[in-house]
Amino acid sequence: MSAAPPSAGPLSGLVVADFSRVLAGPYATMLLADLGAEVIKVEGPGGDDTRSWVPPVRDDVATYYLAINRNKRSITLDLKDPGDLALAHELSARADVLIQNFKPGGLTRYGLDHDTVRARNERVIYCSISGFGTGAGAQLPGYDLLVQGMSGLMSLTGAPDGPPFRAGISVFDVMTGLHSAIGILSALHHRDLTGEGQHVETNLFSSALSALVNQTSAYVAGGVVPTRMGNAHLSLFPYEPLRTGDGELIVVAGNDGQFRKLAAAIGRPHLADDPRFDTVGRRNDHREELRPLLLEALATKSAQDWFGILTEAGLPCGPINTVAGGVRLAEDLGLEPVVEAGDGDDAVPTVRNPIRLSRTPPTYRLPPPALDEHGTEVRAWLTAPREDDRDR
Repeated sequence: MSAAPPSAGPLSGLVVADFSRVLAGPYATMLLADLGAEVIKVEGPGGDDTRSWVPPVRDDVATYYLAINRNKRSITLDLKDPGDLALAHELSARADVLIQNFKPGGLTRYGLDHDTVRARNERVIYCSISGFGTGAGAQLPGYDLLVQGMSGLMSLTGAPDGPPFRAGISVFDVMTGLHSAIGILSALHHRDLTGEGQHVETNLFSSALSALVNQTSAYVAGGVVPTRMGNAHLSLFPYEPLRTGDGELIVVAGNDGQFRKLAAAIGRPHLADDPRFDTVGRRNDHREELRPLLLEALATKSAQDWFGILTEAGLPCGPINTVAGGVRLAEDLGLEPVVEAGDGDDAVPTVRNPIRLSRTPPTYRLPPPALDEHGTEVRAWLTAPREDDRDR
């Protein structure tokens, strides 16, 4: 295929057939596309659901969709149409990677399940994303909000005396996308060594339990059921926003050395030698005694003043920004968070891939595609002789 500038990324030459939609799968395939893979986004006649998830919009396109679909080519295929289904089969035969997030078993009737695809393409890396796995939870719908509630995350989010809250993003969709990309890359390396393809399976619920890290470990290893603590940390204090003279500042003392620096910086060095506060464990046991002493000291200056003082002392601290403030801070730090996907008038501002590679960095070749924008060229490639694969 042609039309886009050639990729020089580490995954250049790999073809990814993307039968996924919404978030986890498209996020994973965008990461692969940023690193050079040729991602062909297969959409049904109605398109990816996120195209219609508005507001907000940019040029009448949902910004949700724009966030996770750059560097891809879109083709519309109606799997109920025999001709389109034949093209989908051909794509699965030519792909290095196929990724899908239909309900378990949902692609079997179309001949696009793992076993059938492997029969026509034994080197394929086939990635299946589900909500709750392929066992007893196979038919449960995989929505991030459900997983946040059912995994226990919402029981940990919010004020101790208030209702449970969801996180501000679809956190487990994103994590499952990351886990899927890691699994795919691992399977590709195995294929390089052995020539064998394999089935990669991820699900939102398992990703959630893994991502709850110390909280799930508290239960499975310690028999403790964590509960909501607002912005407080179960095992560290201070590790939360604290009031200053004119607003809150996040203040962190992750070990005894940091607490000693904090006590000195706020003009209360004796606190570090107080037997109630001189170790992590004792600060946790006596946090309700320590908190007012810290607040009394912090009330003498503004959040901005303390940010400068504590940062100069080498302590982790920071303001609570809006999203706009976060982007501006990244710009001030030289992280260049916004990149243009595509060129010229069609370019779309997107958030930079966070991976930095010294020799083969991510590229931003194509803006998120319109529905079936590349249908003609992809169809031409799929109907050309297989010998042309070397030129794709």
